[in-house]
Amino acid sequence: MPSSDPDDPGQLSVTTPQDVRDCLLQEDYLADEALVSAVFLAVRLQRPLLLEGDPGVGKTEVARALARGLGREFIRLQCFEGLGLADAVYEWNHARQIMAVRLAEIGGEAAGVSEESVYSERFLLRRPVLRALEGRPGRAPVLLIDEIDRADAPFEAFLLEVLADFQVTIPEFGIVRAQEPPIVVLTSNRTRDVHDALKRRALYHWVDHPDPERELAILARKVPDADAVLAAEVVRFAHRLRTMDLQKPPGIAESIDWLRALILLGCTRLDARTITLSLGALLKSQEDVAAVRAIPWGDLLASGQP
Repeated sequence: MPSSDPDDPGQLSVTTPQDVRDCLLQEDYLADEALVSAVFLAVRLQRPLLLEGDPGVGKTEVARALARGLGREFIRLQCFEGLGLADAVYEWNHARQIMAVRLAEIGGEAAGVSEESVYSERFLLRRPVLRALEGRPGRAPVLLIDEIDRADAPFEAFLLEVLADFQVTIPEFGIVRAQEPPIVVLTSNRTRDVHDALKRRALYHWVDHPDPERELAILARKVPDADAVLAAEVVRFAHRLRTMDLQKPPGIAESIDWLRALILLGCTRLDARTITLSLGALLKSQEDVAAVRAIPWGDLLASGQP
């Protein structure tokens, strides 16, 4: 188990890769050795960690499980097209600023209202990145910048200062620098290439689909009431689909959802009819559903495959 932080018994510290493995495992996240090493190095070297991989392989859950396991605050920034500073970093509370100026005018103190007083800390609205940088030493949060590939290039360029120096520059306020860097995890589904300048500021790891043995162990933890034989059939089926030319191959998240759906449908063994009725829990596009329904799954199931 990770050791307790002597300055805060409610938090855990990371000194070895095994600490990371145990930390994730206690949150039911079964990481392979390569991912454990990547997270360990990111924490110890105080470097951001960029996780790339197909949707549904557990990239987001790495940050969430790490935060829970270490007893840290979890702060998530969900990226999207058009994301800007006001959504991600900071914004001035213009309504309060105007009110402060008007109250000063009513009280005859307008002359004493300066730009410095209006652009002060009490008017600053903190968004995820700024909140993460202002975490107290010993309690630095885990900041997840989720799906960075969905953000625009200008925002990605802005992040370079944050990822390199763990600071942001607010023109009216000054530089805000982290006393202790937060643990930063970025994820990307590779809908576009992330710029090399950002990659150079982070450690990198590709998160692949788990092998059948590890996926079965994950299902056993996430869906403990599932029949072991049914779970094994789900794993074999999901792995068979990942060998097909599908638009969105099912990830581990979809395997979990599908197994839960099958249990709700009263399924104890896979059959062609149940597969057809429940594919919406496993596949997320009409084209993929149609392609899978066109396959003679009855024959494959009868022969013990997939």
